Amino acid sequence: MWLDDVQVTQIKPYSATSSSLQLGIGSKRRKQIPATLAGHFDAAGVPYKRKTKEFRVTNDAILPVGHTITAAHFVPGQYVDVSGTSIGKGFQGVMKRWGFAGQPASHGNSLAHRKGGSTGQCQDPGKVFKGKKMAGRMGGTRATTMGCLVWRVDVDRGLVYVKGQVPGHKGNFVEVRDSQKTGGAVNDGVTLPVPTGELVSGVFVAGKPAQNPFDVTR
Repeated sequence: MWLDDVQVTQIKPYSATSSSLQLGIGSKRRKQIPATLAGHFDAAGVPYKRKTKEFRVTNDAILPVGHTITAAHFVPGQYVDVSGTSIGKGFQGVMKRWGFAGQPASHGNSLAHRKGGSTGQCQDPGKVFKGKKMAGRMGGTRATTMGCLVWRVDVDRGLVYVKGQVPGHKGNFVEVRDSQKTGGAVNDGVTLPVPTGELVSGVFVAGKPAQNPFDVTR
């Protein structure tokens, strides 16, 4: 994943202990964005960005407007959650969309091998319940991969390598944040930079963990 000129574009205080940082990525020309958005970037004194996203942070992690976040913000060995728009598959049947087993190949079955079968009951309740798994459009929605391991950071090229299923097509924008599902236990032994990493250069690779942090038997 490439950090393309990520900068702080706005600070939004929420409470006495937490705030929100709006980050912008990429670049655009003036005529490519609305006038209201251009005024927002002009007031912040930052270049016009392609995308913006807010991240909730504690007050000790607030960064000044215009600050650039590099790949050094990520530490090899830490775990992150990656969110993005999944690849659209179009209209799909129940077997591909939901993993249905399908119907028998013989024994009286005729032209219904991949159909979903019965979708409801009889006169009572006399309807199909909401949420019933049926054929429909698959993909093209927000998806999150929990607990991706950051195993390599290339500061000079602005690249962050992770082990995990990053959602979306190549070239899509994704949101990367500290792993939340498994708590802080996954980052044992890794010191995360607060509020952000130092301006260093080089390539850093994570060592092999002594134990799988997602092992439920430990």
